[in-house]
Amino acid sequence: MDRNKTHRNRRRVLKGLHFFGLFLVMSIICIPGLWIILNSFRPTVEIMAKPPVWRPSFTLEHYRAMFGGAGQGGVPVFSYLWNSIVISVTSTLIAVLIGMSGGYAFARYRFKGKSGYFVGLMLFRAVPGVALSLPLFIVFAKVGIIDTHFGLILVYVAMNVPFTIWLTDGFFRQIPKELHEAAEIDGCTRWQAFWKVEFPVARSGVASAAIFAFLTSWNEFALASQLTRSVDSKTMPVGLLDFTAEFTINWGGMCALAVLMILPALILTFIVQKHLIAGLTFGGVKG
Repeated sequence: MDRNKTHRNRRRVLKGLHFFGLFLVMSIICIPGLWIILNSFRPTVEIMAKPPVWRPSFTLEHYRAMFGGAGQGGVPVFSYLWNSIVISVTSTLIAVLIGMSGGYAFARYRFKGKSGYFVGLMLFRAVPGVALSLPLFIVFAKVGIIDTHFGLILVYVAMNVPFTIWLTDGFFRQIPKELHEAAEIDGCTRWQAFWKVEFPVARSGVASAAIFAFLTSWNEFALASQLTRSVDSKTMPVGLLDFTAEFTINWGGMCALAVLMILPALILTFIVQKHLIAGLTFGGVKG
């Protein structure tokens, strides 16, 4: 009995240390985000103070200035938000549809050059976006799609398709082939077997791929800053540059816009976190 009690106490101590370590690591990771939120409500004097002010005053001046008129230093936040939503959502939907089809094809079919195509897609995904900015700018300028929603959507689809193919390929490989074979025996076509049998099983994995694709498009800055010029196409990450001048930076306004940029992605992540966790652990447990 004493040995069992000692073992239980040891497990409780180890579990407590484990949670304390996780809390400590997450606290360190969250410090930059919390500091941005804090600075969005602090006066500029306190933001620039040295040493830092740990008991800040509370003000909404940065948010009022950001949503004010053009003559008051206002920033077209709603235009940037609309551009980000249109570009991110559209590119994510297209990338997931193409990526899901490609991932399913790689997982289920055999064709000549299959391994080479797959490796080529992964190598293309490994190229940093900054390295592609100049060639894309030259090509897009000649085609005439600089400073358009279509141009950025095209770029983000190309960026996200290899990743979604790789991710969904792994999910579809975990689904037994016998499922669609049984559905076809019961009278389903190949398309019906996919949508009614295989897709529901891999839905969490597809949702995970969609979330990662959306966040990539939502937060991307390097290519968007090169391929957009006007308010009609600038996204929110590019809109942060509106708070920079030749000799000064409006840190308070920049933090306020950053908070508005974080909120939609944070809300969406909380809404779909169940599917996200299920997708990331899909196939990790054998039945």
